[in-house]
Amino acid sequence: MNLPLSFLHRPAAEGTAQPWLLVLMHGIGSNEDDLFGLAPHVPAHFHVLSLRAPNVMGARAYAWFEFGVTPQGERVINEAQEVASRQTVAQTVASAAQQLGIAPGRVVVGGFSQGGIMALSLLLTQPALLQGAMVMHSRLLPQVLPLLAPGAALQGRQLWLSHGTRDQVIPLANAHAIRALVETLPITLRYADYPSAHEIIQQELGEAMAWLQQLGAGADGSAPQ
Repeated sequence: MNLPLSFLHRPAAEGTAQPWLLVLMHGIGSNEDDLFGLAPHVPAHFHVLSLRAPNVMGARAYAWFEFGVTPQGERVINEAQEVASRQTVAQTVASAAQQLGIAPGRVVVGGFSQGGIMALSLLLTQPALLQGAMVMHSRLLPQVLPLLAPGAALQGRQLWLSHGTRDQVIPLANAHAIRALVETLPITLRYADYPSAHEIIQQELGEAMAWLQQLGAGADGSAPQ
């Protein structure tokens, strides 16, 4: 495939009649190898793409956008980088799906930490590109709120949202804030928290993969209306 971002690809199982696509995005300071480690656990009828963020932080270290923390503890992001990354991710997801012959109704985006921010933002602002998002140990950007898609466009979309109760990098309250917003929207939410820090533990991984499996069960793969 020819895509705007560097990526790793695990194809769907040979002979899959209507494959799905899972696009994964890593956290800040990491790279595409990170979440590609999840690929062996992803249901076989999914293509798995793991993307590399466009902003270079160091050797094999990339970011979707840079951020800082004020003396008051408030996070301040590079908004221009976030907008550019969100646009590039949207283009990448759409192009990958087109090249693989996969309808938007069989596309899921997922991410951990900052990658989860990107997945959630895409679901909330450009739901026509996908069926669902898998958001782990992440948070909601206030900058995205004015860009929320209309309720009718979000109808039928799916969200997996998980977090660690001992996460000190992105505290649990951030997951609760996402949950509170999504519960006001016509999105089907699956929420779970785990006795963990800023990490994906085995139970979380297993239940998230079961959610992916269930998402495709009985679906005809047509684009959501």
